[in-house]
Amino acid sequence: MEFILFFLINVIRILKYAILVRILLSWIQPGHPGRLIQILYEITEPILRIFRKILPRTGMLDFSPLLAFFALDFAQIGIISLFSGF
Repeated sequence: MEFILFFLINVIRILKYAILVRILLSWIQPGHPGRLIQILYEITEPILRIFRKILPRTGMLDFSPLLAFFALDFAQIGIISLFSGF
C-alpha cells in the first residue's frame, strides 16, 4: 500500500512541476521547441485542456494552470487521507 501511495503522490508532484516549467517556458518562448518541450506539452495539455473548457476566455491570461494546481493539490490531499485510513 505504501508503494501505491508513494507512486501516486510522486506522479502528482511531477505533473505539478511539469505545469510550472510550462508556465515558465511560456514567458521565455523558445524559438524552436525541442523534443523535451514537446513532451512537456504532451504531458500537461490534457490536464490543462480540461480547465480551459471550464474557464471563460480572459484575453491573454490563462488561469487553467492555477486551477490545475488546486485540483492536483486536492487530489493529493484526498489520496493521502484515503490511504491514511488503511
